[in-house]
Amino acid sequence: MSELIQDKVHRTSIRWRLLAGVSAVALTGCIASADLARAEDSDRPTVWIELGGQLSRLQGGQETFAPPLMDGRPAIFEPSQKFEKPPSSSFDGFGDISIQPSDSGWAFSVSVRYGRSKSGKHVVQQTSPQPFQKYLFGNATTKNPIAEKFADTEAHSSEQHTILDFQVGKDVGLGMFGSEKATSTVSFGVRFAQFSRQSNITLRSDPDWHFNYRYLNYPSLGFTNFKAVYGQSYHSNFAHLATRSSFHGIGPSVSWKGSIPVVGNKDAGTLAFDWGANAALLFGRQKAQTHHQTIGKSHVGGAFFTQPGLVTVYNQPAVPDHTRTRSVVVPNVGGLVGLSFSYPNAKISMGYRADFFFGAMDGGIDTRKTYDRNFYGPFATISIGLGG
Repeated sequence: MSELIQDKVHRTSIRWRLLAGVSAVALTGCIASADLARAEDSDRPTVWIELGGQLSRLQGGQETFAPPLMDGRPAIFEPSQKFEKPPSSSFDGFGDISIQPSDSGWAFSVSVRYGRSKSGKHVVQQTSPQPFQKYLFGNATTKNPIAEKFADTEAHSSEQHTILDFQVGKDVGLGMFGSEKATSTVSFGVRFAQFSRQSNITLRSDPDWHFNYRYLNYPSLGFTNFKAVYGQSYHSNFAHLATRSSFHGIGPSVSWKGSIPVVGNKDAGTLAFDWGANAALLFGRQKAQTHHQTIGKSHVGGAFFTQPGLVTVYNQPAVPDHTRTRSVVVPNVGGLVGLSFSYPNAKISMGYRADFFFGAMDGGIDTRKTYDRNFYGPFATISIGLGG
């Protein structure tokens, strides 16, 4: 066990040393380039700070929790799987710092995107049967049912994601599409991504509550083939699932961003069409931990004067946690399109951006089952230029 712990600590140390080393190189390059930029081209900012947000649609499912004990859920109730879905959207924050030396087309940047979201549902569906008349020695008594058909689904889920980029790029867009003011920057660097998700799902149901009837024949008491409630049968079913899953990866990345002026000029402001594409190959660890339990109890209905208690008829004890760890390689591609309005030292951008991480998460319950982790939606940013 100590060897496994040491190995885990060693791998984590290597990953963070690599990340810190790349960060130091990028920042050193930024500082050195900033020093070179001070002497020339004072009309163009050398440092750009960009902040913004994105309303992301999340896509990356998990295996449905549907234990066999819950197969008897009445058709009048909606299936529990409908309410088990993880969060479908989040609001991501974005930040970027870049340095663009004035004496060359090179740019050095560090950017981060972070988002988190939660979802919770508690849905109770039931039949609510009415009181009934119970007769004893000729006397009628109003009774309430001891049970009812119902389906109770409670599902809570949360997720968070962080994406870090360190890149060095060069503007290769002079004269692109016949415009000397068009830009086209190709960048290379390192991308780090971290995803995590946890969920808790509890299912309860009574699928088959019903009255048991008995025909009574006591002419002296006025009962001839009288249909009386003899007992009530029902089941009490329970199932619970708790899961945690995560992915941490780092690897080389490449991106291409371009901008073509549409209308305007440098002093009055320029409206431009922007686009971009990116790709990365992330090497990392995929982890998953699951825990679930299922219990079923039965109430047989009893005799005319008695109502025996619940009897356990199905019991799947809490199995040992399924804990899985696997080294994986996750391909990542993405892109964006949008419009921007810029002045010499400020810019506002908006558009649509997407990132797809293939097979990043293990969303299985008892066995490994991979799912993509995708983010896509509209974004808006504002950039401020400093220096120059």
